[in-house]
Amino acid sequence: MATWIWAVAAVVLFAVYLSWTAGRLDRLHARIDAARASLDAQLLRRSSVAVELATSSLLDPAASILLLEAAHAARQAESEQREVAESELSLALRAVLDEPEQVAALRAAPGGEEAVRDLVEAVRRVPMARRFHNDAVRAARAVREHRLVRYFRLAGRAPFPLAFEMDDEPPVALTPEGASA
Repeated sequence: MATWIWAVAAVVLFAVYLSWTAGRLDRLHARIDAARASLDAQLLRRSSVAVELATSSLLDPAASILLLEAAHAARQAESEQREVAESELSLALRAVLDEPEQVAALRAAPGGEEAVRDLVEAVRRVPMARRFHNDAVRAARAVREHRLVRYFRLAGRAPFPLAFEMDDEPPVALTPEGASA
């Protein structure tokens, strides 16, 4: 009789562990969804600020066209091409605003100080949002790789989480190090 009690207790404890693990995995997937929404918002904000800057006539026409096309492509990109389009926007921002003299001239123009401030905030927040998203993805992947999670299919039908890999390096002139140079 005691053997049956221990066996039932072991099965109950195992079931509680599986339930706890499934709940943890569910919370991690919810964290990924929240982080992805935040990342999308920051990417949209960055492209919106880039469009505003490109259409403000503060830049020369060639730089405006380059920045406008990259920002528009980033906003219109399908999910499969989003990482590439956002990386191209980062490249365009670096091409247009890489020199401290360019940024200083932009700040000196009427309305330029506000435009630069908005852009600095936007490009600063994108890497943080991407890091939070990728950290959540890494945590969920670590749990999903456990044998028990795979054998008992505790992830359910949730898609396998994918990291968002892009070039998010800001222009040097918009970083604190570049601004002081």
